[in-house]
Amino acid sequence: MTDSAPAMSDRTRWQAFAIAVSVAALTILDLSKVNVGIPAIEQALEASPTEIQIIVAGYVLAFGVVLVPAGRWGDLHSRRRMFLIGLVVFLVASLLCAIAPTVEVLTASRVLQGVAAGLLMPQVLGLTQQLFTGPARGRAFGIFGAVIGLATAFGPTLGGLFVGIGDPDFGWRLIFWMNVPLVIALFPFAYKLLPRTQPDSGAGKDLDLVGTGLLALTVLALMLPFVLTTGGADDNPGRWYSLVAAAATAALFVLWERRYTRAGRSAVVDFALFRIRSFRNGTLIGMFYFAALPATFLTLTLFLQLGIGLAPVFAGMVTILFALASAVTSFLSGRVVHLYGRRIVAGGLALVIAGLGSTVLAAFVVPVDALPWVVAVTMGIAGAGGGAVITPNQTLALSEVPVTSGGVAGSIQQVAQRVGTAVGIAAGTAAFYATIYAERGDFAELVVFQDAFRNASAVAFVLLTAAMITALVDLRARQAGRITVIT
Repeated sequence: MTDSAPAMSDRTRWQAFAIAVSVAALTILDLSKVNVGIPAIEQALEASPTEIQIIVAGYVLAFGVVLVPAGRWGDLHSRRRMFLIGLVVFLVASLLCAIAPTVEVLTASRVLQGVAAGLLMPQVLGLTQQLFTGPARGRAFGIFGAVIGLATAFGPTLGGLFVGIGDPDFGWRLIFWMNVPLVIALFPFAYKLLPRTQPDSGAGKDLDLVGTGLLALTVLALMLPFVLTTGGADDNPGRWYSLVAAAATAALFVLWERRYTRAGRSAVVDFALFRIRSFRNGTLIGMFYFAALPATFLTLTLFLQLGIGLAPVFAGMVTILFALASAVTSFLSGRVVHLYGRRIVAGGLALVIAGLGSTVLAAFVVPVDALPWVVAVTMGIAGAGGGAVITPNQTLALSEVPVTSGGVAGSIQQVAQRVGTAVGIAAGTAAFYATIYAERGDFAELVVFQDAFRNASAVAFVLLTAAMITALVDLRARQAGRITVIT
């Protein structure tokens, strides 16, 4: 294929990008807006802790399993076609979630929704790589990061608003109904504006079905025990044997892919990508960061609703300042990442750690009546840092990746982030509920929920510290000239 980008006007290029990033925002919204509706879903459908965990993390699980093969198929054949298919699946899944009569139907529909998100997200990243070069690509990723930051942080607010509008049974359904008209409105624009051609990868057009299957099994086996971890009495210790299966299938996958590549065929994952230091470090930073933040949002929402009795809509609104601050710093950092590089990411992580630490401290020392206002401010500090992490890290990680591998490289990053999210949510919620079960005090006592939130946040601190260490290692490598600085 030929590259369609040069033939497109700047206006059309940015319009196509706007459609792609809007759809990406929808998929990220569904990671966070459902959190606020969990108590209502639990009550309406009489869901068990494990079923609730699957509703939250099953989406992430399917998202992660599908990402790399979907990205590879889009790189080899047509990102536009895969994008349109993903939109249709997302529409159907959202409709099924909205009308689900039982918790079993809802969990299955959420998994299908995750599959659709996995089809869509790598195409967005690949299209961004395809549509823009140089400083324009940095600006595009800046906008992408701002929108993703807004979607992540405004999700709880939207979820709480919908739960508040409807009655206990219908309110949470509005969370999913919201997607239906939006996807219907976006589809014709996507059909018209997305480029119909793309750069030729120079590789064969065959899709490695065996490798795809082995990778899917590896990701599934790796994420499954974390998805099934609730911290409650119904946790099955046998779930951890799945990690043994993950190690076995991962070894088979690597052996098969090397054999497939030696035969001159197009493998699912180009292992040469991991020899690019900037890509490898950026992927690790993203994995640690996305392991910490979604778990923080979930446990903070649970603390505010269950601990101090805040209504869902107000519990969601606490993160508005995080969203606004994240959007501003994400946009600004995207414009200057080519000047300051990894230093922006390290500084952003420092602010996130400071903001989260202040939030935990406030949970113990601030009076209940003032706590939501103080937490809004401390999370705003974290948001200012978060916007300076996501966008620059995305740009730096992909700066040395060939455009023809943009989709699969972005997919690998997204898999790492979704695996991180599943692990982080499992660890965070397990620490939260395990503390409640262990203390065995009055379930209404504030101190129980303060301890639970503190312990869940400790998990996030460990993950953010790992991200910071990786960022500093990467910065040192850049200063030593072992990584090419983008221009």
